[in-house]
Amino acid sequence: MNSYIALLYSIVLGEGRRVVMADLRAMAERLGHRSPRTLVATGNLLFDADNANVNDLEAALENAFAETFGRHVDIIVRPGVDWKRLAATNPFHAEGEEDGTRVHVRVMRQPLSGTVPADFERYCTAGERLAVVDGDLWVHFTGQASESKLLGALTKKRLGVGTFRNWNTVKGLAALLGS
Repeated sequence: MNSYIALLYSIVLGEGRRVVMADLRAMAERLGHRSPRTLVATGNLLFDADNANVNDLEAALENAFAETFGRHVDIIVRPGVDWKRLAATNPFHAEGEEDGTRVHVRVMRQPLSGTVPADFERYCTAGERLAVVDGDLWVHFTGQASESKLLGALTKKRLGVGTFRNWNTVKGLAALLGS
């Protein structure tokens, strides 16, 4: 039995409609996943399952999501041990501890190359920094991420399937996994 983290790209279903986390947990249970739980209402699902291929889990979750909620949403799955490693390798740890809303990681389905930061430096303003660690893109925003030109440049079209989580969420998910 292993623990897994599933990250939804979006919980918005349409005008004024969002995924209810209880419905997301019920969907995971219908797939046979055990002990589904969520962290905040932003599409962070933890569950236990027999050892499984991550790509198979992603496909099953995405199909079930489309059937349950009526639209496709990219879902990134990571084994719990990989999530703990991700949390332990934050290159902007000190900045994240100072303000967890200013350090984000774009968790990727397919690993990024280490050259990606150079491709986006022109969008960095006011000291923003980028780093690729184990194929995921870490960003230290010096202001509000939502106001950054950089965030708008880091799209699925340019980077591939992935989703952002801030440092507070990364730590919260790692804590739910336990030791």
